[in-house]
Amino acid sequence: MPLRVQPAPAPALRSVHAALGSPTGLRSTSTPPGPQARTGAVRPDLPLPLHVLDGITASDGPPRTRLTGWRFLLRDGHGVVGAAEAMLTADGWTFSHFSAGPFVASTETALARAETLPTTYQPRLLSVPELYMLTLWLHGDTEADAAGGSPAPDDLLVPLAPAPPGIAAHRPHRVDGLLPLLTRRLVPTTPLLGTPA
Repeated sequence: MPLRVQPAPAPALRSVHAALGSPTGLRSTSTPPGPQARTGAVRPDLPLPLHVLDGITASDGPPRTRLTGWRFLLRDGHGVVGAAEAMLTADGWTFSHFSAGPFVASTETALARAETLPTTYQPRLLSVPELYMLTLWLHGDTEADAAGGSPAPDDLLVPLAPAPPGIAAHRPHRVDGLLPLLTRRLVPTTPLLGTPA
């Protein structure tokens, strides 16, 4: 079934268009790879709200998410060439940076696979900074405000490549199955008395 992609805030999209149109931005080292090899204009596509998971090991309740930006895949005549991110500041939405690398291609792969699932989802990105992990978050409430909310137990998280060791990239996991595994990875274990540390 098709994904239900929510529109990004207009000022966030405008900030990315302005960065793409800036001669300074295109000459910077953080520009998408191969500007000389691009075919046609680069355009932002598939806006995804980027949330960060906080408090994964907190004992005072479930983990919390917070919106940190909107990430756009960048396309030219040949396909995806990178990503651009806008972030919310005290003055409103502003362009943050261009990016390239494995998470960009992995996002495109995960989105294509999610389109084949039998249920419609709202796609988002969820970052777990402590594990240097980025996931495609498939939220079951397709009408929800993409800027808010927390992962529901039956939402799906699809780890993007490169995923942490022992976690398969591009394999959907229910939130209530993956979050306990991530929590165990982050909580230090205490050795038993009488055993070597």
